Amino acid sequence: MVRDSRTYLRILYLFLAFPLGVAYFVFIATGLSVGFGLAVVIVGFPILIVTLLSWMLFARIERELAIHLLGASIRPMSVPDQVKRTAWERLLKTLADPVTWKSLVYVFLEFPFGLLSFTLAITLIAVSLSLILYPVLYVVATALYPQFPIQADGTMWPNVTINGHLDPNVVAGFLIVSAFGLALGLASMALLNGLGWLWARFAEVMLGVDESRLQVASAQAEAKVQQVRADRADQSRRELIVNASHELRTPVASISAHVESLLKPGRDMDQETRKYLSVVAAETSRLGSLVDDVLALARADADELRLEIHPVDVTSVIDQVCETLAPLARRERNLSLVHSSAAGLPRAMADRDRLAQVITNLVRNAVNNTLDGGIISVDAVPAGDRIAITVSDTGIGLEPEDLKRIFERFYRTDRSRARDTGGSGLGLAIVRDLVTAMGGSIGAESEPGRGSVFHVWLAREAT
Repeated sequence: MVRDSRTYLRILYLFLAFPLGVAYFVFIATGLSVGFGLAVVIVGFPILIVTLLSWMLFARIERELAIHLLGASIRPMSVPDQVKRTAWERLLKTLADPVTWKSLVYVFLEFPFGLLSFTLAITLIAVSLSLILYPVLYVVATALYPQFPIQADGTMWPNVTINGHLDPNVVAGFLIVSAFGLALGLASMALLNGLGWLWARFAEVMLGVDESRLQVASAQAEAKVQQVRADRADQSRRELIVNASHELRTPVASISAHVESLLKPGRDMDQETRKYLSVVAAETSRLGSLVDDVLALARADADELRLEIHPVDVTSVIDQVCETLAPLARRERNLSLVHSSAAGLPRAMADRDRLAQVITNLVRNAVNNTLDGGIISVDAVPAGDRIAITVSDTGIGLEPEDLKRIFERFYRTDRSRARDTGGSGLGLAIVRDLVTAMGGSIGAESEPGRGSVFHVWLAREAT
């Protein structure tokens, strides 16, 4: 303890605590009383704000003193704030912070603590030094007696005579007193060091935020960093998909064009070669459709999906799609594709090309899931302030658990996975994204073995 410099620094703080506590108490008490007294005439509010800033400054000064002199390990007075705030918002946040009011209590208690510690330190040190110096004073007094008589009666201490000659018995007694003073001094140092240690612990509680708040703030900061990283990774993924899809479209289109050229009538090739080329053409077409689907989803994710929303004649869009897909439905499955629209059907607010893509994907999905000889129907009717487009089929239907996930990306039912024409699982996901982008909604109904019905609702043109 004697060799530990921290002990002397803590004792130094105990001496400084009294004048600092008096200054803090007088300044803050005066500022608060005057501020509240003049608050009715507005003038008091600036005084209160200055007082608040002052006590926060005093708290920071005490925090530094407690760290460097008392050896306290104090947490920050506030957690990092990532939100930009106005001066008024910062003031309100400061007033709502528990550390603000704990620091005020600490600064006010500095005055009584400083008075106690200063008085105790002065008393113990003075008594210890006076006892330690007893032999020295006796020797000095004896040496100076011939020139400067101490007292007229020749005595300085009770029962001790100062006559210019050292008394061995007196010296021995004074050495015992000095040893007691030394022991008292060491005990005083230990007591004052302990008092400083206790005040350091008090400072740790009052001048820093709670550990739980720091942990929460640290977790939030880490979560934000991870979120930024995740956003960057997600953005990179989207850009990669968009770029890769763009690059894939060119070779797929080239392969498709060359295969179609080879399959033109009049080409001299055996039947087996033509069969293989037909398979290549079909698979290339599927690959091209998959690339287009992935590109559409990537554009939607990257906010690059551009829509031109304007009044659209739904009847003409349905006619166009059905005329295009009816031959395909007959050729692949001998399916009947019928369509109808209500007379005088109002126009819908949509992007014509994207609406055609939505209906096309729904019809293709129906073709893929309808057995040979079935019927697919596309209808459009007004529904209040919306236009309802319905695509129904007499296909295999969906199980309830499949119906809940039918619009998820890459989701395919077990039965569709077993079929060559089951699709990629992106068509309905694209439909949902496109309908949502056009401000509409989509839903589905299905019963195993009885077919499925998909409903698309779009806003109608305002009249």
